[in-house]
Amino acid sequence: MVIGARLPRREDERLVRGAGRFVADLRVPHCLEAAFVRGDTAHGRLRDVRLDRVRSVPGVVAAFAAADLAADLAAVPVTPPMMDPRSARDRPWPALATDRVRHVGQPVAVVLAADRYVAEDGRDAAEVDIEPLPVLLDPAEAADGVPLFEGLSNVAGVTEFGAPVDEAVWRDAAVVVEGTYRQQLLAHTSLEPRAVLVRPDGGDRFTVWCSHQAPHRLRRDLAAAFGLAEEQVRVIVPDVGGAFGGKSETYPEYLAVFAAARRLDRPVRWLEDRAEALAGPPHGRGQHQRTRMAATADGRILAYELLVDADIGGYPHTGAFVPWATSMMANGAYVIPHLYVRARAVLTTTAPTAPYRGAGRPEAASAIERTVDLLAHRLGLDPAELRRRNLIPPDAFPYPTVTGYTYDSGDYATALDVALRAVGYDGWRAEQARRRGTGGTPLGIGLCTYVERSGAGGEFGAVEACPDGTFVAVSGCCSTGQGHETSFPQVVASVLGVAPRRVRLVERDTALVPEGIGSYASRSMQTGGAALQRAAGKLVDEARRRAGELWGLPVTAVEHHAGTLSCGGHRLSMQELVAATGALRAEETSAPPEAFPFGAYAAVVEVEPELGEVRVLRLVAVDDYGVVVNPLIVDGQGRGSAVQGLGQALFEELRYDAEGRPEQRGLLDYLLPTVSELPPMTFEETCTPNPNTPLGAKGAGEAGCIGVPPALVNAVADALQLDDRDALQMPLTPYTCWSAARVAVR
Repeated sequence: MVIGARLPRREDERLVRGAGRFVADLRVPHCLEAAFVRGDTAHGRLRDVRLDRVRSVPGVVAAFAAADLAADLAAVPVTPPMMDPRSARDRPWPALATDRVRHVGQPVAVVLAADRYVAEDGRDAAEVDIEPLPVLLDPAEAADGVPLFEGLSNVAGVTEFGAPVDEAVWRDAAVVVEGTYRQQLLAHTSLEPRAVLVRPDGGDRFTVWCSHQAPHRLRRDLAAAFGLAEEQVRVIVPDVGGAFGGKSETYPEYLAVFAAARRLDRPVRWLEDRAEALAGPPHGRGQHQRTRMAATADGRILAYELLVDADIGGYPHTGAFVPWATSMMANGAYVIPHLYVRARAVLTTTAPTAPYRGAGRPEAASAIERTVDLLAHRLGLDPAELRRRNLIPPDAFPYPTVTGYTYDSGDYATALDVALRAVGYDGWRAEQARRRGTGGTPLGIGLCTYVERSGAGGEFGAVEACPDGTFVAVSGCCSTGQGHETSFPQVVASVLGVAPRRVRLVERDTALVPEGIGSYASRSMQTGGAALQRAAGKLVDEARRRAGELWGLPVTAVEHHAGTLSCGGHRLSMQELVAATGALRAEETSAPPEAFPFGAYAAVVEVEPELGEVRVLRLVAVDDYGVVVNPLIVDGQGRGSAVQGLGQALFEELRYDAEGRPEQRGLLDYLLPTVSELPPMTFEETCTPNPNTPLGAKGAGEAGCIGVPPALVNAVADALQLDDRDALQMPLTPYTCWSAARVAVR
């Protein structure tokens, strides 16, 4: 059984012994290292960038500001928007700042030297003159604040679904609850920050190595920015130390490095350091949310309203996509007769945001799940029972939502029941009642029932039979740590009936893979795996046809089993068929509709009210990803995602001071959970196959970021018996919890 086998990752053998090859490991002759001069003002007019002292630093080869690039290229290259060109129209994000800076850390010049330390010495000699302008940090206030782009609103985009709920619904409902929630700004904190190396190859052709999620998109963007044909740019993605959505797009630094390499006709590399990664883009999350929910006296939801002001930073690059994604998933797992959502993407003077693991789905789940718990509290109902009364039933699928999605399949109540059993729900409720009656550290139980979206667009796949008896699988996806080298060969091997070790994967190189979308939005197995499965099937069909021609038999008479073709006394391996008939290859582009994984999470916590300390006693995750190709890999992704969700709930936050300067410059300031902070975690699965692909897989890997935060916040609110939960915002620091506890006892 190949599908479902817990095969160890092939990648790990080289990675754990330090034999991986990342952008920093590449040895390219005559390579220059880049360091960026960055603005230290959150918002202001850029009056001057003086680089004379920079160029006089021994060892500095060159230094360029925007004017230097403009003189060479006729215009400063502009960063292409990834998702929403409309929001970026007339709001250009230049490779190097021109007239204004719109966040601290925006690149204003690039310095090149053979040694990174020398380049940084040159960077420190730069003189930058910026006239300060008003700072805008709160997206609700920034919407009507001083425009960041003259003549344009700071609201770069508005998403609206459904119609505003009739006032009579709110007036006549037995109960109406309202909530105000904050999704704090987060850092992506990949093990490997952003990295790019550009090598001129002569004849205006270039090879680009980049830590990226979508090499074909990067090739397209670079070619367009510099007036080149796509075939003049080759993009290779070597090993990648994590991405989480933040490496999906093209950034100003990539354009500046490319421009410098082209001008100097020398390779140029830029490796982002941790201070740059924390201060600059991409940031994740960043939403202010207001909710309202109406229900009957027995807890049937009548209406739900979600209003979002999303902080997308100083440039609307990809940030406008995330509030749209939040809007699309506002419905959650529930039957809601009246739904209205409005999300505004608002420019502020912080670093631009980008998709961050979950990309809109965690934000949507947090809003509705916290509000559902608040409703249960107000009605005096058990939160699990209130959920059961409102979950979309299994016989309602496919289920169309007001926002335009069609949930493909699901059994939400079963996932919830599995989570309740796994966490020992009834026992913890009994212990909670005992403590509330006789005294003891407050205990809380929190739940989250979620739906997410996975996969988007088509994907390329090809399978080729080789003369040596092996097979090559070619995919347009791009692994950034998901284990494609192991799981994709499993898919191909399952169709061909051969051992997975006989299948080798090729991806992440635009010279070897003719087209591709990349890996993000949990799309790899759902789309890329489906394409390879179909390509492998076409390869078998073509092999049967050729064998039939060789033997003078109809194709229907030829059988295939374990890489061998046979009919009566005839027998031929794929290897022999290739030798007899020539190259054997099949290609496929698969574009299944988006899928909708789901699940239920449960958390048990203790909260020390005098100190505000939260102790997580149990965390249970039940996820449904459809058919799981390699449970060992999916388990690892689930645990990693859950830890990131734990980080958002309890520790992580990018903070800015009143002048718009980031307060964290390293991982001593930006708190991440370590193994010491991890609670006992239980992971279980249900399986509802994706009905839209023969493979049956849905996306996996982002669920923990979606389910953990609202489950933990709900658990803390339950422990403190909060009526007003607006004071309880992530991260749940001791001070936040202590303050909320003080409000509860007034």
